[in-house]
Amino acid sequence: MTRKKSSIPQGVFAIGIVQFLINISSVMIFSLSAVYLKSILGVGTGWIGFLEGAVEASAHATKLISGVLSDYLRRRKLIMVVGFTLVTLTRPILAISESFIAVFSARFMDRLGNGIQSTPRDALVGDIAPKDIKGECFGLRQTLGTAGSFAGGVVGIAAMWWTMNNFHQVFWIATIPAFLALVILICFVKEPKPVALPDGEKDEAHPKKHPIHLNDLKRLGKPYWLLMVVVGAFMLARPTEAFLTLHAHANFGLPETYTPVILLLYNLTYSLSSYPVGRLADRMNRYQLLAVGIMVLILADILLAFAPNIWVLFGGVCVWGVQMGISQSVFLTLVDAVVPEDLRGTAFGFFYLISAIAIIIAGICAGNISQHFGEGQAFFASGGVGFVALILLFILMRLNKNAKKA
Repeated sequence: MTRKKSSIPQGVFAIGIVQFLINISSVMIFSLSAVYLKSILGVGTGWIGFLEGAVEASAHATKLISGVLSDYLRRRKLIMVVGFTLVTLTRPILAISESFIAVFSARFMDRLGNGIQSTPRDALVGDIAPKDIKGECFGLRQTLGTAGSFAGGVVGIAAMWWTMNNFHQVFWIATIPAFLALVILICFVKEPKPVALPDGEKDEAHPKKHPIHLNDLKRLGKPYWLLMVVVGAFMLARPTEAFLTLHAHANFGLPETYTPVILLLYNLTYSLSSYPVGRLADRMNRYQLLAVGIMVLILADILLAFAPNIWVLFGGVCVWGVQMGISQSVFLTLVDAVVPEDLRGTAFGFFYLISAIAIIIAGICAGNISQHFGEGQAFFASGGVGFVALILLFILMRLNKNAKKA
């Protein structure tokens, strides 16, 4: 008798909607903050660069800390609420800000809050999701979150037009989806209840608190750390999406007015591909699907490096979004699959930390290559590093005896 397939829990939908709303708000803020600082407050680009670097560093650092803490407390939702509250409070601060210090403080709180909520969010999806549809649940969360990023770009443009470029009013508007996200998180996202046991018995597998030990690094397991090697190599092949915009503007003459189209295309294809890939990850070998994702990255790099015109470049941007939908959905599903349940938050924390360090290095390298040889060569180099990541993945598949079904 065929076992009935599980359905996606309400909690996963709720987390996805929360991420959709908060990403709308975040993209509205992120896309305008640098322009606001330079055009309205007269802040130099050096200080703007310092601001963005500092706030991103704080976000990446807190992702590991919040993941470990969520494993220790066994209270993922509580940590998410703290993060989302910080994010929501920054919107009114930005809306009334008139100085660099105020904007810096608000952006710092925003990224700190985002870092706090990110890792417990994915760990909670892993806690809630039925085992046979883990990939589908992570793919849905990824799709809704990225759809929010796409919608945020559209809403940001519309809000600037409607307010006649009034930054303060737009920042107030960005408060609305952030507040709604916090309300939905509090009211509709529930943590799994502890297993009911007879009086006097202890649930050893789900303790109220999980003590933090250095031995936990070993307990994450060889398959996890080998996967992190692949993660690091893959992320080194991924300069930030800002280089897509720079490439289109500098080498194909895309006017500044239309540069947001690049990120809209990227987020659209990223969103559309994440959920179907998540479903595939429940039906086929996840390592093989990840290999496909790396191959798609290499294809995107070829299109971007050798694009003869703007239309081929647009195609490369779309393929770049698809590879993100494949790789991120599969990475999240694999991390969840290969680690002990009680270390899920810690595992996602290290995943985000390693990814962040690799992306920062990739951005520095791509910036130097672009400056000396052009943006096209940066994507050519990205394809080369992607090929190395593919080889490492094949080595991992041979080393990991359980790679047939994670």
